[in-house]
Amino acid sequence: MPRARVNDGIELEWDSFGREDAPPVLLVMGLGSPMIYWDERLCEDLARRGRRVIRFDNRDCGRSTWLDGHGAPDLGAIVAALASGSKPPSAYLLSDMAADVAGLLDALGIESAHVVGASLGGMISQTLAIEHPHRVRTLTSIMSTTGRAGLPGPTPDATRVLLTPPPADRQGAIERAVDTWRTISGPGFPFDESMVRDRAGRAFDRGQTPAGTARQLAAILASGGREDALARVGVPTLVIHGDMDPLVPIDGGRDTAACVPGAEMLVVPGMGHSLPVEVWPVVIEAIERHTARA
Repeated sequence: MPRARVNDGIELEWDSFGREDAPPVLLVMGLGSPMIYWDERLCEDLARRGRRVIRFDNRDCGRSTWLDGHGAPDLGAIVAALASGSKPPSAYLLSDMAADVAGLLDALGIESAHVVGASLGGMISQTLAIEHPHRVRTLTSIMSTTGRAGLPGPTPDATRVLLTPPPADRQGAIERAVDTWRTISGPGFPFDESMVRDRAGRAFDRGQTPAGTARQLAAILASGGREDALARVGVPTLVIHGDMDPLVPIDGGRDTAACVPGAEMLVVPGMGHSLPVEVWPVVIEAIERHTARA
C-alpha cells in the first residue's frame, strides 16, 4: 500500500477504492485499530455508489509511523492529572492527529473530503472540522463523543478490555481481540467470531504497538472536551450511534449532535461499539445520503 508524508515527519499508509475523480470519502478509524477495520466489503459497497473511499492507518498504528521515541505513557499519571485539574502529559494531541489527516489530503491532492470517523476517529474528524474547516465537506461522527467532562463512561467490562495490554504473540493477540470485541460489540447482533479472528490476525501481521495505542489514548485524555468548539462547525454533520454501546455510551453521540448546529442523529437499535455486517446497509445508505447533500 502507498505511504504519504504528512506532518512533522509522520508517514501514513493508505489505500483507496473507486474512481479517483469521484467525490472523496475519507474514513478515520479508532483507537489502536488499523485501516483494515474499515472492512473492504464496506468500502467497496460505498465506492460502487459513486464515491472514492480512502482509508489509512493513524499515527502509532498499523504501518504508519510509530512514535516509540516518546515511550509508553503513564496512564495513571494522566488520570491523576485530570482529577486535579492540571494538564495531563501526552506525546501529542488530537490536533496533531487531525493535522495528519489534513496532510494526507494535501499529499493526495484533495482540497476537501467527506470525513467519516469512528470512535477515536470521530474525535479526530470533529477536531479536523473545528481546526481545518475548509478541508471538510461533510462530517460523519460514528460511536464517538465530544469529550465533555461528566458524560457517562464505559462499563466496567468495557474499561477492563480497553486497559488490558495485548499479548505479544499472534495467537494471544487474536484471543484478546475476541474477548475485546465480544465485550464491546454488545448483545444486539450475532457475534461473528470467525470474522474477528481473521481481522485480528491480519491486524497483528500489519504491526502491533501497545505503547502506540496508549499514546493515542493519552492524546484523547489530554485534549479535553470539544463541546464549545463544535458550536463553530458549519458543515453538514451526521451523528451515528448504537443504543447499546458499552464503551462510548450513546450520551456521547447525543451530546455531539446537540453541540453541532443543525446536526442530524441516527440511532441504530441494538448496535454496540462496532459495525456488524447487519448494520452496514443502514450506515452506508446514511453516509451516501448525507454526502450527496453537499
